[in-house]
Amino acid sequence: MKFFSQSFLYDDPWSIVSLAFFLRYPNPYAAHVISCDVIDRHQTESGSLLTTRLILKRGALPRWAPQGIISRAESWVIEESEVDPFGKFVRCRTKNLDHVKVMQVEETQLFEQNEDGRTMQTTEAYITSKFGWGMTKRIESHGLARFKAHVQRSRQGVSLILDLIRQARLQPMALSSYITHLHSDHSFASTDTPTSSHSSDNTGHAPEEYSSPTTENTWLGKIWGSR
Repeated sequence: MKFFSQSFLYDDPWSIVSLAFFLRYPNPYAAHVISCDVIDRHQTESGSLLTTRLILKRGALPRWAPQGIISRAESWVIEESEVDPFGKFVRCRTKNLDHVKVMQVEETQLFEQNEDGRTMQTTEAYITSKFGWGMTKRIESHGLARFKAHVQRSRQGVSLILDLIRQARLQPMALSSYITHLHSDHSFASTDTPTSSHSSDNTGHAPEEYSSPTTENTWLGKIWGSR
C-alpha cells in the first residue's frame, strides 16, 4: 500500500472554491473524463448536502504492463461528497469500482475555510494492488507517481474554472450560461485521447493525458466564442 497526502491553499473563499470543484468537469486538464453523472442527491436534517456521482474515465496502461491485465482501458469511479454550509467544509471521497485487483485508489478531498477567508484543500490517497506475480510493489509505485501528477493537473483544472467564475461575475452574461456551455455534451469529447490500450503514463483512478496550452486555448474559445 502507498499513501499520499498534500495540502494547498487557495486565495478564494470556500464557497467559490467549492463551486469550482463541483464544476471542474469538463476541463482541458481532464481530457480523460468521458462522463460525470449525479445518481443521488439529498439534504440531511442538519442541512448538509450529500451527493453521489458516477464518473467514467478513459486511460491507458504503462508499456511494461502484461497484455490482457485488464479487459478495457476505462474505469468507473464513484464519488461521494458532503457539503456543510454551516461548518464551511466539503468532504469528498472517490474510489474506482473496477480493476480493483490490479489497483484500487481511494482518495479523500477536504476543503475548509480558514480564519483569513482563504480555502485549504487537503488531499489524501491510499493506493493498493492485489495483482501479485511479483508486480504489486511496481504497480503501487507507478500508481503513486501518476497520482501525484494527477493532483497537479486536477488543481490546474479547478483553478481554470475559478478563473471562469471570476470572469463570469464581471461579464453581463449570467454564470448559469457559462455552466451550460461547460457541461454541453460535446465538451466531454476529446480528439486527442489515444485509443491504444497501452501507453507510457496512467493516473491513479484511470490514466489521463496532459492537455497542451493549445488544447486549453481551443477549449476556452468554445466557451467565449459562443457568447
